[in-house]
Amino acid sequence: MVQKAEIKLWSTNVESLNQVVEQIKAIAKKTGVRMRGPIPLPTRRLIVPTLKLPHGEGSKKWDKWELRIHKRLVILDADERVIRQIMRVRVPEDVYIEIRLR
Repeated sequence: MVQKAEIKLWSTNVESLNQVVEQIKAIAKKTGVRMRGPIPLPTRRLIVPTLKLPHGEGSKKWDKWELRIHKRLVILDADERVIRQIMRVRVPEDVYIEIRLR
């Protein structure tokens, strides 16, 4: 039975996240391992309401700040040389990666 590597990526910047996913796809295509994904997982939205006016008189007005966390899941056949190449991929500071072997 072949081991699988689940690679979970998340970031607040979609462009840098997609760039890392494309690099992983290129490695999988070059080495010829079977790949599933990238599977887009639900985007998490963090909303923080803040009071606009510093004083308490009049009607209260609120601003809403939103932070979106985008996630992707890639499943590969876990070949040792493929995992080593994925570990060498340059990852921007705002992209987080978790690799799990199954």
